[in-house]
Amino acid sequence: MHDDERCPCLSGDTYGACCGRYHSGAATAPTAEALMRSRYSAFAVGDDAYLLATWAPQTRPDTAGTGDEQWRRLDIHRTERGGPFDTTGVVEFTAFYSYPATGVRGSLHETSRFVREAGRWYYVDGDREARDR
Repeated sequence: MHDDERCPCLSGDTYGACCGRYHSGAATAPTAEALMRSRYSAFAVGDDAYLLATWAPQTRPDTAGTGDEQWRRLDIHRTERGGPFDTTGVVEFTAFYSYPATGVRGSLHETSRFVREAGRWYYVDGDREARDR
């Protein structure tokens, strides 16, 4: 993805001004929501290394789990805490995807939990529901 393209998280900013700066390591996500958006964008661009690096060590899997799906849209429903001075946060969202090879479309609804350690936000885990349409 090029820095001047629209960011996959649909913030309205360019990738370089939004999630791309977190993916490159030029900045760290200041809030749980910003981390959530950047992780969604990492799934969209296939950045497994970023996904693993932003996963809390106590729950981090061996692989990030990106696949053949194309991520289409991210809707943030609510956030709890997760600001620059908090140590925990919650973000509820729905992410929409499709599988180009089969035309199957679906969505993932999740309430994610985040923790801030040593000034950095990490994804811990979430309660999720996936639906194919």
